[in-house]
Amino acid sequence: MIARIRVLLADDQRLVRAGFRSILEDEDDIEVVGEAQNGTEAVALARELRPDIVLMDVRMPEEDGIAATRRIVGDKELAEVRVLILTTFDIDDYVYDALRAGASGFLVKDTEPMELLHGIRVCARGDALIAPTVTRRLIAEFASRVKVPDPSPRLKALTEREREVMGLVGLGLNNDEIAQRLVLSPSTAKTHVSRIMTKLDVHDRAQLVVLAYESGMITPGWLS
Repeated sequence: MIARIRVLLADDQRLVRAGFRSILEDEDDIEVVGEAQNGTEAVALARELRPDIVLMDVRMPEEDGIAATRRIVGDKELAEVRVLILTTFDIDDYVYDALRAGASGFLVKDTEPMELLHGIRVCARGDALIAPTVTRRLIAEFASRVKVPDPSPRLKALTEREREVMGLVGLGLNNDEIAQRLVLSPSTAKTHVSRIMTKLDVHDRAQLVVLAYESGMITPGWLS
């Protein structure tokens, strides 16, 4: 029997939720377990239903998606719940706030159904997901916004190889690309990334990107 990915939809527009539900429920490996119309409901339902993924809109009444994401990610009892942010705009302040809040990634609302399904499956595996069409632009823009790096003492726990791997994660490379760049096997690259996340106590790859730039570990053009 196929293990289903349990998804909670959080959007203040009923028609939008219905559209997403229609797409997701056509898939054998995905199940919509609930719907929320604001951030407060999303947090409550996440605690009640324990979904694998919360598909979270940014702009909602009462409590927006950023605040709700921060509460979900900050709840140790919801450690297995991942948040995938949906935004109308591919590059805006909401994206940076969402990543800092602990979102596992984001997609633009007009993404193709196949990209939406792919994003949910990627996040369910524990990887970070940033819309492929804007990944490099996002990172370049993010880097340009970091004016004064804030070095983190946690980085001292990393080996030289781990720092190199983290830098490539910060550039938006996936495990296969990292493996190719460093002449490693994909499984070895994945192991390095997992160890880095454990040492730095971060939620997932998206937070590694944030930390890599905010700490000044890498800068625009690094290893390009």
